[in-house]
Amino acid sequence: MKSRNLATISLAVMACGFLITLFLPENLAVELLRGGFEAGLVGGIADWFAVTALFRHPLGLPIPHTSLLLKNRDKIIQSLISAMENELLNKASIENKLRKVRIVSLGGKMLTRLLARKKARAEMLDQLSSFVRKLPVEQAVPYLQSAVADYIREAELGVTADKITTRLMNDGKDVAALDYALEGISGWTARPATRAMLGKIASEKLAEVKLGGLKGMAFQAFVGFVDADMLGEMLQGMLQSGIRDFREEDSPYRDEIIREIRVAIFQLVNDEARIARIKDWALNELQGEAVTAFLQEQLEHFRGKAIELLEEERAAGGRKLFGLYAKLARRIAKEEQWIQGWEERIRGSLIAFVEANHYRLGLLVKENLDQMDDASLVNMLEEKVGKDLQWIRVNGAVCGFVVGLVLTVIQMF
Repeated sequence: MKSRNLATISLAVMACGFLITLFLPENLAVELLRGGFEAGLVGGIADWFAVTALFRHPLGLPIPHTSLLLKNRDKIIQSLISAMENELLNKASIENKLRKVRIVSLGGKMLTRLLARKKARAEMLDQLSSFVRKLPVEQAVPYLQSAVADYIREAELGVTADKITTRLMNDGKDVAALDYALEGISGWTARPATRAMLGKIASEKLAEVKLGGLKGMAFQAFVGFVDADMLGEMLQGMLQSGIRDFREEDSPYRDEIIREIRVAIFQLVNDEARIARIKDWALNELQGEAVTAFLQEQLEHFRGKAIELLEEERAAGGRKLFGLYAKLARRIAKEEQWIQGWEERIRGSLIAFVEANHYRLGLLVKENLDQMDDASLVNMLEEKVGKDLQWIRVNGAVCGFVVGLVLTVIQMF
């Protein structure tokens, strides 16, 4: 039974009891009951009037000092806001509470409980896979091109190339590259086809030489004496002999060619004009259709691989995901100073946020209350505290009845 109905019933009981005792024969019991019901009726009506006067005008009559809540609405709202800001949810209490909370540890425990559930891992991977599918990779290409272009413009390619070249030379990579090239040339010159090609070229070029006098006669006699096969074999032998000399570590020719290669490389990497031309060429090529198509194709490829891996992991129940999280959590748990640092940073950010926005609590309460009309505000307050207030009416009727009995007895004596 609702408290409002119970209060009304108690008042009705007192009224009916009082009326009934008016028509009963006069005796001690009737007089006692009449006095009790009369006092209970008066007490119930008085408390009904007091409770009703808090919310509205009793019987709709504009009696002074009634409908107190509506008349003092602004004062009540300000008092509520003041109590919330300065007592219930003041900044000091919120900050003290935040200082006691281990935010990183609490977040880690919550995340562990979440990832420990196979269903939660599957849902997380499914959402991540759906997100990757919806990524507009074609829209990311211009941003990627712009980022690469900005890097190329700002990058000091000469300095970077100089450092890389110095490191490679210190590691002997230039000598290794020379040996690799000499080995390839040696293999190429040892082929019969190369010997024939060299002989043919040499024979054609010798035939083009025009010399007069004795030198011409001697040269022509030499040309007539050797054929293409002999010339090819001679040239092949000379090349093989030269390559062997270059491959000998104590060969002066080897040191000289290595030195010339290094000088040429350093001149190349420090040629600012050449580097500028390379940058311009790279920037122009970067904005071309071929590079755009290549980047989009690569992004699509990466997305496909990512979706494939996510689907495989989801089918497996997210075991690798949980294993990766467990390893990461154990690794982080050992870094107490790191955790403490993050605790302080997060706590400091939250405290600063509370200090900067604490006043918004009052504004939020005021905005919500201002949006409510008088009837809605009264109904809300009656729902929250009306039950306890109705018991005042019940208690008033009961206490009035008891007091009436006592007063009646006193009158008799």
